[in-house]
Amino acid sequence: MQQQLVLDDFNLGAAERRLCTTALERAGNIVGAAQLLGITRHAMKRRIIKLGIDWPRRVTAPVVSAS
Repeated sequence: MQQQLVLDDFNLGAAERRLCTTALERAGNIVGAAQLLGITRHAMKRRIIKLGIDWPRRVTAPVVSAS
């Protein structure tokens, strides 16, 4: 059964932010969140930047050269 998302008001920007953050939390990644919202991965990334959503990126360890 799908859980419904209840909005506090009719603020479209707040609704978009809430939908994006909820989709990211449920999916766990950008591609899955985009699929839940019916948008492309690129569109999801644009919304993350536009809305200032703090979503962790994969951080790789710095490469240390053995000299």
